Amino acid sequence: MEEVMSYDEGMAVRREVLGDAHVDRAGSDFSKDFQDFITRYAWGEIWTRPGLDRRARSMITLTALIAHGHWSELELHVRAALRNGLTREEIAEVILQTAIYCGVPAANHAFAVADAVLKEEEG
Repeated sequence: MEEVMSYDEGMAVRREVLGDAHVDRAGSDFSKDFQDFITRYAWGEIWTRPGLDRRARSMITLTALIAHGHWSELELHVRAALRNGLTREEIAEVILQTAIYCGVPAANHAFAVADAVLKEEEG
């Protein structure tokens, strides 16, 4: 059986994708076990698998967050998508694609969230 990636390895990926500022703010003593869990499994085991690159993983993540209406996480992952090399146009295409499969109201809200993030990131 394959060994679970170490906390430090998962944390390195988490920081690369989400940025140090977010990771440093995330969690508390109350949620430390949850933070450990997502660092090891989401960032250490899933985001490091060789089958998809980070750009593809970001596109999938954006779609899943839109589908489930997780708007604050969408904001975070729009920033992560930029860090992972997606362009503004590619992010728009992902959101447009979700209009068909997740619904026009969800895509409409996602465009508003992403637009605010992109404007903030651009200066």
